[in-house]
Amino acid sequence: MKNLIVGATRNWARTVLEWNLAADRNLQPHTPGGCTLCLGALTIDGNEILTPRNPAYYIIAHAAKFVRPNSIRIGTNIVSGLPNVAFQRQEDKKNVLIVVNENNSGQQTFQIQCNGKVYDTSLNGGSVGTYVC
Repeated sequence: MKNLIVGATRNWARTVLEWNLAADRNLQPHTPGGCTLCLGALTIDGNEILTPRNPAYYIIAHAAKFVRPNSIRIGTNIVSGLPNVAFQRQEDKKNVLIVVNENNSGQQTFQIQCNGKVYDTSLNGGSVGTYVC
């Protein structure tokens, strides 16, 4: 989440992709010279999708639920230990803020300012929060 969703889009990437949608238990298939240790978003066994799904699945699913097509990245403050990125959805003009708490062992308290209002919130260590206003 920190590197792909927050990091890439904060640096003006227009698209975020994971390497492989699906792979089997042996991490196949992959292109010659490609990553031989990369998990797919899903692990498959024949026609069956194995559970639990892999981290890539949840990273992309989480962002896609809130950051809809044609959303526009908007500016946010850089906060130490709380990498973040924000978007404005074009369909409803709502703002979406995604925040990662890098401190795996501690809760972080912070404020969000949106549409002239200030909200106090906190995020457990190692968690991702998505805020819509």
